[in-house]
Amino acid sequence: MFTTQIPLQRDGEIGLSDVLGTLKDNKWRIIIITLVFIIISVVYTVLATPIFQASAMVQVEQKVLDLPGLSSLTQTLNAESPVAATESDLITSRLVVGGAVSKLNLTIQASPHRFPVIGNFIARHFTAKNPGKVAPALFGLDGYDWGGAKLDIFQLDVPDGLLDKPLQLTAGEGGVYVLQDSDDNVLVIGRVGQSSTGHGVTMQVKTLAANAGTRFRVFRHRDLTVINSLQKQIDVKEQGKDSGILRMTYNNTDPTLAANVLEQVGELYVRQNVDRNSAEATNSLRFVREQLPNVRMELEKATEALNAFQNKAHSVDVNLQTQSLLNQNVSVETNLEQLRLQQADMQRQFTPEHPTYRALMKQIGELEAQKEAVDKQIGSLPDTQKTLLKLTSDVQVSNQTYQSLLNQAQQLDIARAGTVGNVRIVDDAAVDITDPTWPKKLIVLLGGAIFGAVFAVMYVFLRQVLNRGIEDPAVIENLGLPVYATIPLSPREIALEGKRSRGNIKQHLLVTDTPADLAAEALRSLRTSLHFARLEAKNNVLMISGASPNTGKTFISANLAAVVAQSGQRVLLIDGDLRMGTLHSVVGGKADVGLSELISGQAELTEAIRPVTPLNNLYFIGRGRIPPNPSELLMNVRFSMLIDHLKPMYDLIIIDTPPILAVTDAAIIGNHSGTGLLVARFGVNQPRELSLAKQRFEQNGVVIKGVIFNAVEKRSTGYYSYAYYAVNTAAS
Repeated sequence: MFTTQIPLQRDGEIGLSDVLGTLKDNKWRIIIITLVFIIISVVYTVLATPIFQASAMVQVEQKVLDLPGLSSLTQTLNAESPVAATESDLITSRLVVGGAVSKLNLTIQASPHRFPVIGNFIARHFTAKNPGKVAPALFGLDGYDWGGAKLDIFQLDVPDGLLDKPLQLTAGEGGVYVLQDSDDNVLVIGRVGQSSTGHGVTMQVKTLAANAGTRFRVFRHRDLTVINSLQKQIDVKEQGKDSGILRMTYNNTDPTLAANVLEQVGELYVRQNVDRNSAEATNSLRFVREQLPNVRMELEKATEALNAFQNKAHSVDVNLQTQSLLNQNVSVETNLEQLRLQQADMQRQFTPEHPTYRALMKQIGELEAQKEAVDKQIGSLPDTQKTLLKLTSDVQVSNQTYQSLLNQAQQLDIARAGTVGNVRIVDDAAVDITDPTWPKKLIVLLGGAIFGAVFAVMYVFLRQVLNRGIEDPAVIENLGLPVYATIPLSPREIALEGKRSRGNIKQHLLVTDTPADLAAEALRSLRTSLHFARLEAKNNVLMISGASPNTGKTFISANLAAVVAQSGQRVLLIDGDLRMGTLHSVVGGKADVGLSELISGQAELTEAIRPVTPLNNLYFIGRGRIPPNPSELLMNVRFSMLIDHLKPMYDLIIIDTPPILAVTDAAIIGNHSGTGLLVARFGVNQPRELSLAKQRFEQNGVVIKGVIFNAVEKRSTGYYSYAYYAVNTAAS
């Protein structure tokens, strides 16, 4: 009875040993993929256009401008407010960035057309060695810039339909240029230094240095589009918490442009800061000047009322008690009046819920409470003293308020004229052209190596998951198909197959070319297993088929026939694949006359059978010319008569047949054979394929004895060693 020892079925769980084994089995694939990524990284670092970073530093004083007329409480609250976030937003505001865009004319973008991949690299190196010169056209490609081309557009006005659309400018002779749209329609033909108009486009080129025929890609962007893009690209960060030191950075492939952008942004930011602080002083000065006439009028009225009362009451003196109350009342009233003036000024700047405004109202409330206490004391005085005190107090309060407003007006006028702002540029915009911010060679190489290794490992495991090809003979055994032999993958057989694919008509039998090859040894073990398997067969015909193409059944058929013939038995090898049979390329020769001619009666047996040298006992019948109806030809009674005629002439007849899942030819031939074997390829055929192939044969009355597991690769999980153990213990 045929038996085979089978390793224990794995439970489907992936253990650490399986993971390590998979990595070990695919180590060369992982190494090669990683090396490819490293090479790509090296090429990228060489060819990539470097990006330079411009940087500048700004200091923001963490206190408000000391304007006269503001209470110490107001200044303190404003000084404690965070400045970093506010000033960062101001630096990248449309007011500042828009001014830089307008000053540098960034809405107009022009870049020379360069050869893909290597064009920028060649242009950079030429410009570095030949500053101010234009490179001659290489390879006759004068439409590309090879270094030194320059286009400076002073003015470009286009209709709305052409905004943000690519335009093409082609340089001509003598400073002439042609501007075209994306459909190659000519928009403007102009000359450098002159304004040209056409098709709604107005253009003036300031500088054009390029070979005739060189093309430039030109854009006229919308202002807001450029501003929004630049706002995102300019990075502003505070250097240390609450330090007030802001670092601005901007990256660009043009270091000069990067520095110019930051320089303009810094200057415009400082200017708007000065204008903002000056505006505060101007607004406060305007308010004070508006209040001066009113306060002066109140002072005059209070003075007249006091004089009139003194003349009427003939009272000009204030006793000591009344004088003390007068001083208190004047002090409270003066402070209260000044705070109310500040309240009127603040109402133009803050809402009632603002902390500064609420703090001011709290101060006013406290002073009103003090005034109420003083008023109670004054209420206990005689009427004459009470009236005199009130009128005297009004005069003094109005006078002090008026003098205070005069002083504030003078101080605010001085402050407005001398405003310098509370920000300053510490470091001007600068770029280190020797150290581009990207690409960083070490980072790119390490990143490429790491990414390549990760990608390779993921690819290996994904391939392992998606490729459900059989790698364990036990899987085949579980399908009810005994494994007669496992044939290891032979590098020498791969080389022989390469020679056959190049049309070499010489013999390419592994067992005669390399008799000591491990695959040849496995085939000899298969010969022994077949000897016992055929004891109960109805005839000496062996059919070898496969579930799908490219399983190696032709290799198995030819070399198995050779090793059986070497044992002294007469063997006939027939190529039963009348569609795509290539057995003749293994044993040597051409498929001129063969099985199709024998069945159709176009050739005699002596013409079709030929010996395979140097093997004395091996004979071969090729497929012959490919017939239009292979299946019908095999179903012809002549094929049955041919097989019956050949049986007594040979000890073993091996027929190589097409894959059963592709065509029905194998099932037809199987009905004439005593033994049928399937060839399954390691990592290629899936269990479902073998199960379906077995079912297809059984439906046609053909019994498959077992499977030959072909091209088994060495695996760290131990299948390789099992291959030889299974071969040597089969049919024991």
